[in-house]
Amino acid sequence: MAERAARSGSDSFPPYNIEMQGENAYRVTLAVAGFSEADLDVTVEDNLLVVRGKTSDQNEERVFLHRGIAARQFQKSFVLAEGVEVAGARIENGLLHVDLVRKTVDAVVRTIDIERV
Repeated sequence: MAERAARSGSDSFPPYNIEMQGENAYRVTLAVAGFSEADLDVTVEDNLLVVRGKTSDQNEERVFLHRGIAARQFQKSFVLAEGVEVAGARIENGLLHVDLVRKTVDAVVRTIDIERV
């Protein structure tokens, strides 16, 4: 997941981290300062985690003397490995945390009867 995210495009907005939280748990954290929960969409399309940010601040009454906080739309995609599912997402202090878990599949052993002909 990390390798594909690093290779996909040169746009690094918003910055993000991918961290291991445990043996089968991961977290993708995106810096989304200035975006509210209503401005963000987190979806899974096939094995693709897609985070979209849209700007809703079109208030023309505000006059900026300096605008240094990015408020542009974005789309960031991450390819999920087989068996990885999104456990949840939350926003905290301008950071969007998307938690992922890898489902472990227990090996099933079946005995096949051999028929006598």
